[in-house]
Amino acid sequence: MPNDESVADGLPDGAFDGRRAFEAHVHAALAAAARENWREIVLADADFADWPLGERATAEALQAWSGAGRGFVMLAQRFDVFEREHARFVHWRRMWSHIIDCRACDGPGLPQVPSGIWTSGWFLSRIDAQRVRGVCGRDPGGRRALRERLEECLRHARPAFPATTLGL
Repeated sequence: MPNDESVADGLPDGAFDGRRAFEAHVHAALAAAARENWREIVLADADFADWPLGERATAEALQAWSGAGRGFVMLAQRFDVFEREHARFVHWRRMWSHIIDCRACDGPGLPQVPSGIWTSGWFLSRIDAQRVRGVCGRDPGGRRALRERLEECLRHARPAFPATTLGL
């Protein structure tokens, strides 16, 4: 059940189930990031194939959030779906490449990339990405657990998804 604080700031709190709820939570998080001037956002997923990152509302929210002193980290196993599935995001990424760090964590013996969003005050964690189920909120324990999983992957990650590709 949502708490009063999450209702007041538009951010969901508690368990979620299904693609529509997940997408609505991603949109709510990015809108809150712009509205509340979040300094850091971490998005993580195996490949972001089913995230609403190519939508106009997502691009507009990210543009409203972007600015000096911001940090955006993307962690994935691979980024190959972006050019064909998330064109608006790719365009935004090129404009704001100086605040975005894209990292890939994939290989034998490396930890599996969790699916979620981490910020200093709110988190979303997809516990079952296939069935699109998870939990989100401001709970410090939940945020800490997700951050620890992200940090473990980031320790092994390499730069990926360049903003531009140079060719001859």
